[in-house]
Amino acid sequence: MNTVADQQLHALAERLGHTFSDLSLLRQALTHRSAASHNNERLEFLGDSLLNFIIAEALFSSHTQLPEGDLSRLRAHLVKGDTLAQIAREIGLSDYLILGGGELKSGGYRRDSILADAVEAIIAAVYLDAGISACRDLVLRLYHNRLQEVDPKKIGKDAKTRLQEWLQKRKAPLPQYEVLEIRGPAHDQTFHVACYVDGLPPFEASAGSRRKAEQLAAEKALAKLDP
Repeated sequence: MNTVADQQLHALAERLGHTFSDLSLLRQALTHRSAASHNNERLEFLGDSLLNFIIAEALFSSHTQLPEGDLSRLRAHLVKGDTLAQIAREIGLSDYLILGGGELKSGGYRRDSILADAVEAIIAAVYLDAGISACRDLVLRLYHNRLQEVDPKKIGKDAKTRLQEWLQKRKAPLPQYEVLEIRGPAHDQTFHVACYVDGLPPFEASAGSRRKAEQLAAEKALAKLDP
């Protein structure tokens, strides 16, 4: 098991924009079940509900004309594991995770599910430390750009589907995908793929699964074709 000093926890708290009265809550939020019995699983449970509520509240206030179904799709997109893992990487959370020896060796600090769970646990830790107002402030800080940029017209369909539909509307050939390289051991592989769109250079991306890499490559193609 690795250790995280109080000084590091204070640095993370500063990055989060919250001063903890009880720093042990933050330590627990960062502790994976592989490291200790007193871990972040219960905090994750609470944080998941808090996150869903706060994001739902924000969407309800900012998208006053959207029907319930569209609001639900937006919320699902914003609170899904992939989004939480992205947020974790943006704040450098991997450097602060407390993991057991097995997870450390297998690269658990890079695993999306572990990162996403830790973000939810931190949300709960802030709530328990300072209440719903501080918790809401944290979530809105973490999600500020995403809440500003989320587009109801694009949410609900993945990038590959949206790229295919964009090309079909213009009677253009459908995109083709190719795995260019697979790197790393079987338990921690990285897939490097290319998306080919007629008349354009290939759009390349890498991820921990072929599906995710293809989605990222399709996102790059869409950013070029339909900015």
